Amino acid sequence: MILEGKIWRYGDNVDTDVIIPARYLNTSKPDELAIHCMEDIDPAFAGLVKTGDIIVAGRNFGCGSSREHAPVAIKASGISCIVADSFARIFYRNAINIGLPLLEIGEAVNRISSGDFLRIDINAGTVNNVRTGETFQAPPLPAFVQEIAQAGGLINLLKEVKS
Repeated sequence: MILEGKIWRYGDNVDTDVIIPARYLNTSKPDELAIHCMEDIDPAFAGLVKTGDIIVAGRNFGCGSSREHAPVAIKASGISCIVADSFARIFYRNAINIGLPLLEIGEAVNRISSGDFLRIDINAGTVNNVRTGETFQAPPLPAFVQEIAQAGGLINLLKEVKS
């Protein structure tokens, strides 16, 4: 799976409370969550993000509460992938469950800047910064995680298996 997109750059310890503020947790509708995605850390995000864009972040992205709303809001906003130094484990698992690919490239994220354009090969785990020509290697996602992402989430994969 090849993904390409403009990046949205964030720092360390972006928690689920700024990804989707608690005041919007009275809905689980993805489109409604997307309208408020990142608004407490980046008010322009929801209005400017485009389908296929990519989030690049520092350490411990998705820390905080285990709310499933956070990766749902990100995916519904159009983000195709998140590349970070590292992820909070519960966020990582919740993202996998909904088919949002995540790649960890460690401190190499510091060589990616706002406005850069990335080309990502999910199967190989390669992240190419088109502007600079640099390529970074993440551990490739296991085959079963790639299957979940290709299906658009765990529920969709299970539906495919049943039919």
